[in-house]
Amino acid sequence: MEDFKNLITIVTYGVEGFGVVIIVVGSLIATFNFLRRWRSESTEANYQDYRHVVGRSIILGLEFLIAGDVIRTVVVSHTLSSVAVLALIVVIRAFLSFTLVVEIEGRLPWQKAATEESG
Repeated sequence: MEDFKNLITIVTYGVEGFGVVIIVVGSLIATFNFLRRWRSESTEANYQDYRHVVGRSIILGLEFLIAGDVIRTVVVSHTLSSVAVLALIVVIRAFLSFTLVVEIEGRLPWQKAATEESG
């Protein structure tokens, strides 16, 4: 059983590490594209695109970080205190994801996008 927990711990670190890589690589790609288009495009459009790409990479990375926390809590350390910490972490990260979606898309997640309404 201890070998299984060690394996799951390694998998958890891998999932969380992948989440961090997504955030870092997404931010680097967005920054590279922003700087590359610095003078050729409208500053406002370029900035909005930059924010969208960085925000989406953060949201996706947060999903992997939450998945890693859930795996660790369910399999490795399933005490009441670890479940309470997991619940708090999930609430905070879900709030961050929610606010990022509102900031990026300019609407609440359950509202239809302008393109969906007109199409």
